[in-house]
Amino acid sequence: MKKVLVDMHRLKYNPFNGLYSVTVNLGKALAALPHGELALYYYLPKKDFGFFGNTVRYTGHRSIDKFYMPGTGKYDLWHITTQLSWYRPFNRRTKVIYTLYDFSYLIEDAANIKRNSRLLKETQQRIDRADYITGISQFAIDEAHKHLDLRGKPTQAIPLGCTIKSFPDFDAPKYIPAKPFLFTIGLVQPRKNFHVLPPLLLDNDYELVIAGLNEFGYGNEVAEAAKRFGVSDRVKLIGPVSEEEKDWYYRHCEAFLFPSYAEGFGLPIIEAMYHGKPVFSSDRTSLPEVGGDAAYYFHDFAPEAMRGVFQQGMAHYDAVKPVEKIRQQAAKFSWENCAREYLYLYGMV
Repeated sequence: MKKVLVDMHRLKYNPFNGLYSVTVNLGKALAALPHGELALYYYLPKKDFGFFGNTVRYTGHRSIDKFYMPGTGKYDLWHITTQLSWYRPFNRRTKVIYTLYDFSYLIEDAANIKRNSRLLKETQQRIDRADYITGISQFAIDEAHKHLDLRGKPTQAIPLGCTIKSFPDFDAPKYIPAKPFLFTIGLVQPRKNFHVLPPLLLDNDYELVIAGLNEFGYGNEVAEAAKRFGVSDRVKLIGPVSEEEKDWYYRHCEAFLFPSYAEGFGLPIIEAMYHGKPVFSSDRTSLPEVGGDAAYYFHDFAPEAMRGVFQQGMAHYDAVKPVEKIRQQAAKFSWENCAREYLYLYGMV
């Protein structure tokens, strides 16, 4: 029986954290599938023992383990599931799979050379210990090749899954648009690039609904852009939304917009596609991998170029009605598929 430790220590953090969500969903998907000759050991806080049922075993996490953790030699394989986890086997026999997530900080904050160099150095240390490297996108692996030395180690892109929560009977969001509306969601930060969206409201009567935490000052730049193009009354920054509200906005919007220039993956695109909506995304970082040929892409953020893509895309969507194709693209990203690929890899490495 091959013993595999899967690092689930992110369960000790904020449940609204993205890596917490990844940990929970990957853990549940792995636990639900047959393991064959694999014995899975989940490394997590003792308070969470039993969280994933009885098809897996549990190993207690302690913060001191980053300095020394006795007994790691009993594991045949160790999966470092987060890019900057400090936890690893303290022996050379145990093989390591290491998962890369995101190099968007190199784009979003390129001037922060000292911080970026430190993060790259820490990532390189984990690459040096790994036997096999996975990435949540091919873009993440390509960026690692560009900025680091992968030592010729085998690599594979294994996309994340997407958990869709539907609330078809919910009909009471905190803000109900007065007009047909376009929707986007995310932390209201510069990398989301929301300030390029107001020109899309010219020559139509749409509202633009932007959902997400708005505590970073960038919302003022979005509001200024709306004012500059004369559409302030139709740009609504509504703050964070509940899962029920998010589902309502996806169900009722005319289109979903995602102009981000620095993403690790792009889960909102999948959520919108699940509902069969036309998705207009930037062509940066990992987003084309997520949207595939079922999305429309902004190649240029100049207002006229964006308006051209939007108008042509909406005309194509209305004429062709590619709803099934869009939903099929979303269906590619399931946690079951992700877990199956990792189980296969656990058996092979």
